[in-house]
Amino acid sequence: MMEIDHVVVLMLENRSFDSMLGLLGGGPGFDGLTGTESNSWSGGTVTVWSSLHLTPQAVHIPDPDPRESFADITEQIFGPGQAPPAPATMSGFVANYMKTPANDPRAVMHGFAPEQMPVLSALAENFGVSDRWYASAPCQTWPNRFFAHAGTAAGYTDNTWRLYEMETIFNRLTEKRRSWRIYHHDVPQSFMLARIWSELPEHLYAFEPQFAADAQAGRLPNYSFIEPRYYPDRLTGRLPNDQHPPHDITLGERLIAQVYDAVRSGPGWPRTLLIITHDEHGGIYDHSPPPAAMPPDNSRQQGFAFDRFGVRVPAVIVSPWIPQGSLIRPPEGAAYPFDHTTILATLRRLFDLEPLTARDAAAPDLLHALSLPEPSNQGPASIPMLSASISRQEMEKALAAPPNALQIGLAEMADHLPSGAAGIP
Repeated sequence: MMEIDHVVVLMLENRSFDSMLGLLGGGPGFDGLTGTESNSWSGGTVTVWSSLHLTPQAVHIPDPDPRESFADITEQIFGPGQAPPAPATMSGFVANYMKTPANDPRAVMHGFAPEQMPVLSALAENFGVSDRWYASAPCQTWPNRFFAHAGTAAGYTDNTWRLYEMETIFNRLTEKRRSWRIYHHDVPQSFMLARIWSELPEHLYAFEPQFAADAQAGRLPNYSFIEPRYYPDRLTGRLPNDQHPPHDITLGERLIAQVYDAVRSGPGWPRTLLIITHDEHGGIYDHSPPPAAMPPDNSRQQGFAFDRFGVRVPAVIVSPWIPQGSLIRPPEGAAYPFDHTTILATLRRLFDLEPLTARDAAAPDLLHALSLPEPSNQGPASIPMLSASISRQEMEKALAAPPNALQIGLAEMADHLPSGAAGIP
């Protein structure tokens, strides 16, 4: 009988499924790229493509960062000038990107080959990949991360500072006396959730060195949520590893390897489920039209009912209970695909928790994918980490770059948090 005591979620930033895993192959039925998908705009037609080599320039594609507001994503999904109930043609990505004429129209149609993403691809091939995981909402980072934590975005579609007081999965776990921790690199976006402020001092930890130490000592909690590094740090010489365009994707690959190696070598590995995904697509092309979604609640502060999903995002599912090479989809007959509330649904089934909203109550969970009779799929003992050498020039360029929407929002959040509230630093 399958036994899972530890769920670990690493949520990265702003990449579509097609851009990261569309060229994986994935076996019969895999809904990846055929190489013929295209978008047209006033300057012509752009077909999906991949760099021949992972050059210092290619690791930053697309550069500059695409648009990701609710209005922009609506245009990307439905086409220029179109909106529901028009069909989702996935035809507006290039036209939307080229609202800045200096941009390269090919950038948002780029996909990385498996050999260019050796860590994520190896985990997908050795364990499981889902081609049916969509962002929870067709809008920016914060709403999608809120769905992962609370099953709702409280009716908001943007990254603007507000006080968010909805109940969270962390509160549900505390009520059931289940353990949880948020492991972070710099400023955790989770700070936005007022309902966990009083609990943060005993649940908030720096990813380095604490996550690996906890995994090695068998101290991982029932639920671990990992936030990447969002900002360049001159003091430590570290660049963002969140994979948010145009940040270097290889630094995110290194983070994925660190997380996998930590859980794989720890005593809790036979009872661990690791989920690697991205919060939203960040304006990068994907060919799969998002379907209708269950509205989480009646909150429509900005006029959107949250009744349709966002663009498809990468999702790699890792556990010794998963058969090698699994293509993971919701069970036959499921009303909805996977989205970030699948994390909540999985935690609910494992730890006997109540639903937070109608969205996570309707979401399919992942437990059917853990189908081996025993935890026999050990996978690679470790995954070699890519080089992380950062030049002074790269650091200075990162520090001088204009902040993206997430970074701006996090800075605004930090300005508004009450000084020393509930022990928050």
